[in-house]
Amino acid sequence: MTVVHPIPHAWLATPAGRTGAQNYDEFADDAEITAIIEANPASALSIEMPHLAPGSVGTPFADALPAAAERLTGLQTAGALASAQDVLVAYRITGPDGDTAYGLWSMVDTDQISTSADEPGLVIRNEDVFLAKVRERVALFQAIGHLLSPVLLLQTARGAELHAALADATATLGEAFASDVDPAGRTHEIWPISATSPLAASLAELAGGGELVVADGNHRSLAAQVGALPRFLAVVTTPASVAIQPYNRLVHTLPMTAGDLVAALEKTGAVVTPLDGPVTVPATRGTIHVYAGQGAHWLVKLPPSSGVPDVENLDHALVERLVFGEALALEPGDKKITYVGGDYPAEWLAGEVDAGRAALAILIAPVTVDDFVAVNLGRQKLPRKSTWFTPKARAGLVAVQL
Repeated sequence: MTVVHPIPHAWLATPAGRTGAQNYDEFADDAEITAIIEANPASALSIEMPHLAPGSVGTPFADALPAAAERLTGLQTAGALASAQDVLVAYRITGPDGDTAYGLWSMVDTDQISTSADEPGLVIRNEDVFLAKVRERVALFQAIGHLLSPVLLLQTARGAELHAALADATATLGEAFASDVDPAGRTHEIWPISATSPLAASLAELAGGGELVVADGNHRSLAAQVGALPRFLAVVTTPASVAIQPYNRLVHTLPMTAGDLVAALEKTGAVVTPLDGPVTVPATRGTIHVYAGQGAHWLVKLPPSSGVPDVENLDHALVERLVFGEALALEPGDKKITYVGGDYPAEWLAGEVDAGRAALAILIAPVTVDDFVAVNLGRQKLPRKSTWFTPKARAGLVAVQL
């Protein structure tokens, strides 16, 4: 029996609805979210981040939830979202260069989530989370009665078969029910498939035919557990559809000078070497680049710990433990830290420092697919915000009514 199921009551973006949006956690600056909602009030972000909607900035998240529920009802009433019963939804993402990714919108059993080697389950969650964000997601779906952002799951055993089946399905199902274009120029298309059709049964079997690794949406998957949802909204995708990009960090204020920072890093055992030229992301694991403004640019080799699992010596873990914990005395969830995904290039991070909006940029090589797989097979956890998978599923294209 598969752990992947049809959506009993879906709400699908309509061609003119304009509900599609980047996920709420894809932004380095809250002001970007406000600007998107202002330009398009139908954006799913107006529901998922109601405290950042124009006119509500500064309102506590919990106090803005009634407005989120009203906006969602308004979109449904206006026809921006269309009701559909008992469907799976085929998904195709086509980049400007013609690269194509595929996925299947569906519901997945929450009791299949496994976070350790001794916890059974086919859904592997592999990354530490911020509990405050989890509580926000629970409060949101309890207030609005819907899920708008999916968990992105990577099918590990039958990914190639699922990829071929979704490519064939999207090529033969005719015109997409709706499409949307993201800021990177990728076209996102959806095709609802009746749960009673043989195609739906075949796709569900392939999608649930092996271990499913959480590639994006660790907070959303834990929220489903905390909120006691029997199933959660997911897009099951394939290894051939995704890539891992860098996940960097900005620190907004420093309690020390640049010279003191170097001394603090060296006190942890790090080797700090000055760098010239433009700010870049390291090509491979083993060193990080640190930028604190003109004349303060370094390559830093952080010392690994002995006698610990390899996951604890990944660059992101060393940054969390040595740079944040020891050198700067910051907790990972401190508001002074912004976690910046791969959609923002190195020059953007350097520009934030040069403009005075951040004090420090920390650039980290992306986690390799081999390291990602090894961590998951060992049922270990990656450090928080260490894998930025692309392309990401677009929020607001398919919602589920709870």
